[in-house]
Amino acid sequence: MTSLTAPLLYSYRRCPYAMRARMALLAAGIEFDAHEIVLRDKPAAMLALSPKGTVPVLALADGGVIDQSLDIMQWAFGVNDPEGRWQRSQTTANIELLGVCDGRFKLDLDRYKYPERFDETDRALHRDAAVQALLIPLEARLQVSPQLGGEIPCATDIAVFPFVRQFAAVEPAWFGALPLPALRTWLSDWLSQPLFEAAMTRLPAGQATRFPRFNAAESA
Repeated sequence: MTSLTAPLLYSYRRCPYAMRARMALLAAGIEFDAHEIVLRDKPAAMLALSPKGTVPVLALADGGVIDQSLDIMQWAFGVNDPEGRWQRSQTTANIELLGVCDGRFKLDLDRYKYPERFDETDRALHRDAAVQALLIPLEARLQVSPQLGGEIPCATDIAVFPFVRQFAAVEPAWFGALPLPALRTWLSDWLSQPLFEAAMTRLPAGQATRFPRFNAAESA
């Protein structure tokens, strides 16, 4: 593989796992290139680095490879984390919440959003199960503090947000009628965050491009 001068992230703009990785890299102020993949034609270089064939995959300049989104987040905040986002995420409550998000909630979310992929006949069952598994516990947490990190966000907020966003977008009117006011406020806040807007920058597909640098100070 050609020697890299900056980390190279294989990404897909709408993938929530890749989204959380991009947000962490940007929040940490790390300069990186991003290869926006084409799902039907995944790059051979990415598959050589990570045969599982899913994004995100981060190729480091020293030759290392990280192919799990939470590991990418941990690496990014290990490089630079002046607000202590990673450390503040490492509470028992946050770790358990994230486990539910990536486990039970994601399973139900997929069957709710993409029932045709699973020959699913009861979308509502999985929709309601997802609410019970994650959204109601999130509401309880956010009634106490505006972010999962307290008054300011932590890495858990960044990790969970893309999946709640995806769930809410399936049936916006139905979601908006749920008795979850604190969760909706939290979601609305994240949707308007400059960090999220920066992470959703559109890049040319099928090639590596330097991702625009995010300046947290300028966006404040």
